[in-house]
Amino acid sequence: MACISTLFFLSARVPMQFRVKFWELTACKRKTWLSWSLQRCCSSDTSLSSSDHLSSGLERYRDLQKYFRRRLKDAYHRFSNIPDYSVVSGHHHLYFTEEDGIYRMDKKQSHLEPEQVLNLRQISGELEKTGLENNKRKQRFQWTVQRIRLSPQERHLAASLKCTHTEELRCVVVRLERRRFLPLHPQHVTLTLEKVFSFEWATDEILFYSTLEGLRSSAVFRLDLTSSGSRITSVFEEMQPDVFVEVALTRDRQILTINCNSRTSSEVLLSDIATSNLDPFVVQPRQLNLLYHVEHWRGRLIILANTGLGQEYQVVQAPVSEPSMDSWVSLFAPEPGTTIKDMDVVGDHCVLVARTPVSELALIVVPLIHPKNAYIVQLPSWACAIKTKKPGLADQQNMLEFLISSPVHPPVPYCLHPENGLLLSDTGDGSSPENQADYITTRLEACSQDGTFVPVTLFHTVPVEHLRQAPLLVHVYGAYGRDLNMEFYPEKKVMLEQGWALAYCHVRGGGERGLFWHRQACVGGKRRGVEDLQACLHHLFSLGVSSPSLTALTACSAGAVPVGALCNRHPLLMRAVTLQAPFLDVLGTMEDHSLPLTLEDRDEWGDPVGNPEHRHIITSYCPLHNITPQHYPSMLLTAYSGDNMVPLAGVFKYTEQLKKAVHTHSSMKPKSECKPAPNIALNIQPGANHLGTEDFELMLEEEALKLAFLYMELGLDPPRPPRKRRR
Repeated sequence: MACISTLFFLSARVPMQFRVKFWELTACKRKTWLSWSLQRCCSSDTSLSSSDHLSSGLERYRDLQKYFRRRLKDAYHRFSNIPDYSVVSGHHHLYFTEEDGIYRMDKKQSHLEPEQVLNLRQISGELEKTGLENNKRKQRFQWTVQRIRLSPQERHLAASLKCTHTEELRCVVVRLERRRFLPLHPQHVTLTLEKVFSFEWATDEILFYSTLEGLRSSAVFRLDLTSSGSRITSVFEEMQPDVFVEVALTRDRQILTINCNSRTSSEVLLSDIATSNLDPFVVQPRQLNLLYHVEHWRGRLIILANTGLGQEYQVVQAPVSEPSMDSWVSLFAPEPGTTIKDMDVVGDHCVLVARTPVSELALIVVPLIHPKNAYIVQLPSWACAIKTKKPGLADQQNMLEFLISSPVHPPVPYCLHPENGLLLSDTGDGSSPENQADYITTRLEACSQDGTFVPVTLFHTVPVEHLRQAPLLVHVYGAYGRDLNMEFYPEKKVMLEQGWALAYCHVRGGGERGLFWHRQACVGGKRRGVEDLQACLHHLFSLGVSSPSLTALTACSAGAVPVGALCNRHPLLMRAVTLQAPFLDVLGTMEDHSLPLTLEDRDEWGDPVGNPEHRHIITSYCPLHNITPQHYPSMLLTAYSGDNMVPLAGVFKYTEQLKKAVHTHSSMKPKSECKPAPNIALNIQPGANHLGTEDFELMLEEEALKLAFLYMELGLDPPRPPRKRRR
């Protein structure tokens, strides 16, 4: 399924995710963690420079952290077998990942032992890094399989690998041969390609791929596998620095697309795989504020473009022979208040993922032969996230398989047959035993300062009127047009089971209510995201949901901006804050053109160097530059030593200034009037991943520390484990 949000927040400081395609490379590690009780990776222990000496204020949480680590480990093991669509289906085999590599199983002879296709230990052996001699701590370097692609006749396999603690990427091409019964050695590795970001097979011998240099993907290459070896040729290179390039296949595998997207424009090139001429041609030349994505159906292009009312998304079509905008004919435009989040072409139908005016997810099915007969497929009211299955070589093309989940509901598999609207669940009633618990999903709206209604999703176990004494964890993002991440996390389910209420505030700057929702909080409108967050808190408290003394805020990356700004303006609205990879020095970052994302981020934050008005606006809300002596909430900041998206210097500077402000405020008050000083804790983790560690054990430590921090700072008693029955 096409993740259309890639069209306008590429290269962003985002949490998943994560450029959307990075979702497969990094943010989906959360999905991987759920099955890492099986350790689907291969590692080698190598010494690394520890970041412990950079952390501060963590010791007081260590004992409780150990307790929560055990609880979380049990929770992750409890959900280790939830569906994740990690198995790839070929014509003859099923391919899956184990701890030491990729294996395949014969579909017709499933009784045979699985055959290893790729041995990751060989890959890990190639990466030998040693740390400082005086550093005793060991870190696990791991190669994890990110994506698997099979050639059309299953003659070759290409797999992308990522190294833990670095941003190193590579693609391994394997020639698939007949099963060798004894011994079971891995298949032959044809070659290894470095820095490969996206890749697709055009034929059994031709692979197109894009490369990632730093944070920029701008070049596409073609690999030809011949009987005498291989040949690599350059296919395309994008010259504009703010454009991100990736390759993809349409669902019917007839068209290979080269997608060149910035946050303000799109340009797609096509290669018709059905013909012998694979030279790409442009669909519609780049045009400012035109965003579009291309699928294929019966010799026509099905295009999702923001050419609808208010520059929102609608579905149009055009012949492949005349693909430019002059030939676009409208097929479907959603009703006002309904926003299109994604598109796929399934058989003779276009299936759209949409968000309704009441903020619920739904599917809209548009028959491509009779588009006026479009209809809506309702999903369970608790559904907050959807992940579609990429069809395998032998999978049916006329049905759509997908998973739905929420932060507290594990994924449930569904199958949609668009021709008759039949929606089936593997569990029969659309739930799993875990989803049958008494969890309540309540959708609210808070009125912001300018009269705009802001959606809030609340998860709880008792009626709202009984939540006054419940601890509340509030989530927020609000940048780059990206929806707040609402996929399943075991730690959220653990919190809900312990009586917490979980609120997700869909403030402006995100994409929950369409492209205009993002546009309203760009550059000069950034203060609206802060006002929206404040309104959400006031609305929750007015309904009887918790209270400021029992409330904590959490955010990651650019979501730290509205949180940090609100802490400066109204610090008494919350008791504690946790921030991950936080973007806190907006002004300093946007002034420094040597940083990798500064030029690309001007459309989001503004240009404080070239535009005095932008500088004034940024200065008015920037979390770092508005710290003042007052009683702040306690704060836990988690950052990563090699993060090249959010400069670590800004996190250090923010932490030091905040500590000074807290100390100054405490020294200004008589001892009799002083409240207990807030705790400002800094947790610096090793590694270059903006989205956190990919090591399962380190992830547990990090999440357990957050829970220990929240319980201690909110003055909560740690939950008691259930008593064992006496025999």
